[in-house]
Amino acid sequence: MKNIAIIPARSGSKGLKDKNIRILNGKPLLAYTIEAAIHSKQFSCIHVSTDSEEYAKIAIQYGAEVPFLRSKEMASDTASSWDTVREVLNCYQELGQTFDTIALLQPTSPLRTEEDIKKGYQILKEKNADSIISVCEAEHSPLWCNTLPEDQSMNGFLKRSDNAPRQKLSVYYRLNGALYIVKTKIILEKKDIYQNRSYAYPMSQERSVDIDTELDFCIAKAIMDYYSKREELQ
Repeated sequence: MKNIAIIPARSGSKGLKDKNIRILNGKPLLAYTIEAAIHSKQFSCIHVSTDSEEYAKIAIQYGAEVPFLRSKEMASDTASSWDTVREVLNCYQELGQTFDTIALLQPTSPLRTEEDIKKGYQILKEKNADSIISVCEAEHSPLWCNTLPEDQSMNGFLKRSDNAPRQKLSVYYRLNGALYIVKTKIILEKKDIYQNRSYAYPMSQERSVDIDTELDFCIAKAIMDYYSKREELQ
């Protein structure tokens, strides 16, 4: 199969300014995802979709391709990631290039590894899947969550059947945003990627950090520092 990795890196982040190129342990955040994609050896094209000339230069420096910038429409807050993916695919089609699958790799997941990408494609092949979506175990069971009334009363907050030790509760998973592998036809036909032949790729919680806030950034740095020191001691 001919595969393309699409890394969305819009400038103008409001939650954490310029987070996609913010330096994390000596490299721009964007670089970790580009390098993981390169080392996975799964792609004939690794494309960074950005509206910024500065971001594009950094992406190219680390080995990605940016033959065109994202349109103003797709750089807005209202544009979805999949709208951006379709724009990229259409632009490459105009350049005479088509792909069998796309891997949407968000740069805010710097702890996702090349092995995660390779295993995702392995599952795609083994299950003849239309899509593979990464998940991780939820940090807290949703059975321990509820809404609160205006007076913040806890009356009925937990159902009696859900008030059990954590070890006896069912394991819940959440989307972690690190890896979406989808056959191109599913995206272009605007089909639901979570239906039909869609399968999960479970990842560990420490590799599932998704940087959106200053706290997320600090957690990612702490995890990287921990593994770096552990390697030095081995």
